[in-house]
Amino acid sequence: MGLHWRAYTVIPITLVVASSGYCWATQYLTVEQAQKLIFSEATEFLPSAVELTREQMQAIEKNSGVHVRLSSQNVWEAKRDGKFIGWFIQDEVLGKHEFITWALALNTDGSVRQIEILDYRETYGYQIREANWREQFYGKKYGAALKLDVDIKNISGATLSCRHITDGVKRLLSVYELVLKK
Repeated sequence: MGLHWRAYTVIPITLVVASSGYCWATQYLTVEQAQKLIFSEATEFLPSAVELTREQMQAIEKNSGVHVRLSSQNVWEAKRDGKFIGWFIQDEVLGKHEFITWALALNTDGSVRQIEILDYRETYGYQIREANWREQFYGKKYGAALKLDVDIKNISGATLSCRHITDGVKRLLSVYELVLKK
């Protein structure tokens, strides 16, 4: 029974451990679902793909203090019966190890209307999806402090997700101010 018994015990345990990799990716909303949730009164969303120049990227980094990773930004103009009612911007920030796909909606005056988490791929930190945490940003405009533990509360166990979403909001408010503002 010695070696033969051990093989029957060790092999299944090894297979269970090897196949139990963490897969915590959750898609909460598609872009279209988030658009309709945030701008329920909108009758259309016009894509306004933004290609940032090197100079714009540098200016955004200087203004926000946040690195601009990509030169393209997915942006839509929300309209109701042809009238502009706000901006919808899809973005990604790094959590701890994986990207968080999220959306920022801005009112016509550039203030934060709403934030939604679209895809969350981390094992920890998903609490940033809670409404009371996201609501801290509502009404914030370009120039707001947007500092974790200053005007934005941290969530224990979700510090990197909190910091990176906060930085993302700050960066996108700079994109609004320097590129989208009309």
